Amino acid sequence: MKDWRDWRKHQRAELMVARECVADGDHRCWSTAITRSLEQGFPLLQKSTVGFCWPHRGEYDPRPVMNFIAERGGTLALPEVVNKNEPLRFRKWWREAPMKSGAYGIPVPNNTDLVTVDALIIPMIGFDEMGFRIGYGGGYFDRTLVAIVPRPLAIGVGFEILRLNSVHPQRHDIPMDFIVTEAGIYRVTVTGLELISAEKCAAENA
Repeated sequence: MKDWRDWRKHQRAELMVARECVADGDHRCWSTAITRSLEQGFPLLQKSTVGFCWPHRGEYDPRPVMNFIAERGGTLALPEVVNKNEPLRFRKWWREAPMKSGAYGIPVPNNTDLVTVDALIIPMIGFDEMGFRIGYGGGYFDRTLVAIVPRPLAIGVGFEILRLNSVHPQRHDIPMDFIVTEAGIYRVTVTGLELISAEKCAAENA
């Protein structure tokens, strides 16, 4: 697709409007289901350093599951934009951590320790049947997933209303390892998304 940038810009705008129009009750219900799947399906997060994103413009709010992970021994981190074309770096976060306004006005930890993440909970504006996502267009997570060795486990989170047949992935796009929506946990395979039980996912990610 030659005009994939324009196509994604249009899709991004439409999907963000759809997400922001979700009724409060539906948002709470869907978010609770996602949190439950993350808690039950990924026990390895409880012994990992986990990066997540502060909720922005109607996104799934991951803070409840982050608190769950921290209470069981995991370390939490939030991303910080260094420069426009560089990977993200991650600073340690806890509930009382000092915060400041970062890129796009999104809160980031104020000069807490830098950490290397083992897993990432990544918000999605849109996602497709092959596990690729549409983000805000900066390419930060794609660069970050390539830069960190070993590559962190990538778990995309979002709502089913954001699903597309294809985001028309480009060479630089990195698929998720798993996608979690209110419908459950999808393993990303070479043939597409495979819905699996939380128990099966937990057995693979213990």
